[in-house]
Amino acid sequence: MPDLSGKVAWVTGAGSGIGEAAALALAREGAAVALSGRRREPLQAVADRITEAGGKALVAPGDLGEPEAAAKIAARIAKEFGRLDILVNNAGANLVERSWAKLTPERIKFMIDANLNSAFYCAAAALDIMRPQKDGLLIHTASWAGRFVGIVPGPAYIAAKHGVVAMSYSINMEEFQHGIRSTALCPAEVATPILNLRPKPVSAEERAQMIQPEHMADLILYVAKLPATVCLNEIVISPTWNRGYAHLAGLGPSRT
Repeated sequence: MPDLSGKVAWVTGAGSGIGEAAALALAREGAAVALSGRRREPLQAVADRITEAGGKALVAPGDLGEPEAAAKIAARIAKEFGRLDILVNNAGANLVERSWAKLTPERIKFMIDANLNSAFYCAAAALDIMRPQKDGLLIHTASWAGRFVGIVPGPAYIAAKHGVVAMSYSINMEEFQHGIRSTALCPAEVATPILNLRPKPVSAEERAQMIQPEHMADLILYVAKLPATVCLNEIVISPTWNRGYAHLAGLGPSRT
């Protein structure tokens, strides 16, 4: 597969976890990378690693759940790099208080803004740049919860991630005529900092059995380096030791 020299990627949620790993991997393959997230400090740390290795990075923080933030960041990317080839739509969040009994209007709004609205805003902003190019790739971090309904992730997270999967399919239905492709990634448990918000702590041993951020970055690179004539619509991926299956088989504790 070719490298990504000359390509420009925008990675959201780039300060940690899957986003951090994806940004570093894309930069290693030659892409210039714009980094977005709520906090500047972790984004700057990732950018420093990229530039120290000879790559190009733009730190573009913002609250992507706000309607105007994505468009402003996209405009910065277009001004700085002149194009946008890849959006890794990865920003997301969860809460400890995630059951119906604990959801409040404020918590529901936070979850939908962080996991669905932000993805829509970034996709719309990216498409505005990609259409005139007649080329572009959007890769969305949905979730196993975007495909399968369960108790652990909480109803707001599940509903939002199902929305991300549907959004990605709708992009392919409309934007194929502009040479644009969209892929929804649906990973089961990934060992990222979001696990710290689980109601029940997740041990180091359990995290070691999960998908690692670097595995997701490798998958993102694979999708990014496919020919423009190929669209991977959706990828569902899980650890071999799936804790949900283990619980059903009576082989381990429940995933909470």
